[in-house]
Amino acid sequence: MAVNKIEVSLKEVLRKAIIDLEYVEDYALEQIVIEIPKDKAHGDYSSNLAMQLTKILKRNPREIAQGIVEAINKEAGNIDHIEIAGPGFINLFLKKDAMTSIIKEVLEEKDNYGKSHYGQGVKYNVEYVSANPTGDLHLGHAKGAAVGDSICRIMSAAGYDVTREYYINDAGNQITNLALSLYARYLQLFGIEKELPEDGYHGKDIIEIAKNIKEELGDQFINVDEQEAITYFRKIGTEHELQKIKDILKEYRVLHDVWFSETSLYNENKVEPTIQKLKDRGYTYEADGALWFKSTEFGDDKDRVLIKTDGSYTYLTPDIAYHLNKLDRGYEYLVDLLGADHHGYIARMKAAIQALGYNSDQLNIDIMQMVRMVENGEVVKMSKRTGNAVTIKDLIEDIGVDAARYFFVSKAASSPFDFDLGLAKSKSNENPVYYAQYAHARMCSILNQAKNVGIDIANHYELITHEKEIELVKHINEFRNEIVESAKIRAPHKIANYIQRLAQLFHSFYNDCYVIDENNKELSSQRLALVVASQITLKNALKLIGVSAPEKM
Repeated sequence: MAVNKIEVSLKEVLRKAIIDLEYVEDYALEQIVIEIPKDKAHGDYSSNLAMQLTKILKRNPREIAQGIVEAINKEAGNIDHIEIAGPGFINLFLKKDAMTSIIKEVLEEKDNYGKSHYGQGVKYNVEYVSANPTGDLHLGHAKGAAVGDSICRIMSAAGYDVTREYYINDAGNQITNLALSLYARYLQLFGIEKELPEDGYHGKDIIEIAKNIKEELGDQFINVDEQEAITYFRKIGTEHELQKIKDILKEYRVLHDVWFSETSLYNENKVEPTIQKLKDRGYTYEADGALWFKSTEFGDDKDRVLIKTDGSYTYLTPDIAYHLNKLDRGYEYLVDLLGADHHGYIARMKAAIQALGYNSDQLNIDIMQMVRMVENGEVVKMSKRTGNAVTIKDLIEDIGVDAARYFFVSKAASSPFDFDLGLAKSKSNENPVYYAQYAHARMCSILNQAKNVGIDIANHYELITHEKEIELVKHINEFRNEIVESAKIRAPHKIANYIQRLAQLFHSFYNDCYVIDENNKELSSQRLALVVASQITLKNALKLIGVSAPEKM
């Protein structure tokens, strides 16, 4: 569905022409494809509608195209002239003012330019990051956070009702190990020997939390029942680690609306009724002392254990309860952003929601591939600060939030990629974030210069006719469509690509078209309006991926 006015009006005149010709009784607007040709000689827009109709009409597509061209209302479509090319492409050349009308639209809509009601308020729950609260967020989380947050921004701009959710894994063995590690460190501060568990946490922050507890509560936990102490340390340890995650994500410009605790599933008795529901619907059986879920009935490669022989749940069981909880909260669609090692998870979770009465397409699981840090052609393995994996904090300190976020969303999340630290730090046109931000700073600089020489921004654009100007205008006009396309397939890299092309077209326009000419203030004021439209569009696009738009560089 096109959401920009020019494309909608072109589709409408094409649709009316084929209905008037009685080629069809009706034809959905969405079925009509309109594209900007790569070669400008093929028009401002081109359509393959005649070829589409060949199947229905059993006629030569050029003959069909000829009929459409004769029947089309050029005035209603703001069309200057039409040509038929190749096997039957309909190439549409618009009147100049049809293209430049977008400038006025952008200047009026400002921060809202690009937004649409395409998503019609459909409710989505997008879950991302969801790292265990047991330590620092690393590279994989940095990618998931940048991609997840950008997806939510883009989908919201396209008119979807989006909730950003973080699932806190605060009920498993890792949290128990965190509590035991903290308890051991606390006792050690009083000279009591206590070994850390085998999979314990040895980080400095655990020692710091233990010191804080000692300062605040003294020796209160030395003589109490160990289980009681561990319950307390579990709570304090989780709270501290979670706060640390929230703080670094906020610095990274990533926010969540809901922080959902796994423990709450047990406290609010959500797990047992979920199992019962699967039993009642006939999708479980007992074998080898365990309770199994018949996931193969929904396409999984093998059935899955829900309750082990010792009576404990597998990790899948609370996850099923959690997804049911999300759907029961009224979300029409769920999106989970998961790491590269979760491919096998997709079939079993889709099976579970179908077994519980929902449709498999209501759950979308996007798998994000691995990231490698590279500097000077070498893989960066160690963090200078912690001696372990590179953390989000390391990354922010090294290259800044803008570069980190831009680089993570610049490639499709489903593709593995090498994050070039040297490039991210460079102040050159090869660095895509520098190139884009420099374009914005240049736009702001031009506007300041215009102010200094007293050139105002025009509200009519009949002098905007240079091919570089028209190319730039067309790209600005595509912004809403680009947001919708990116939102539909949850692909923020499409916005990064849009930004690069916008910066490129702007630099090209600036090099060929003299913007501030005191001897031709009329043309300057109209070109200035195009600069403002470019600046608004670029700023709005950068905001969709959480990147700032500096006014000076």
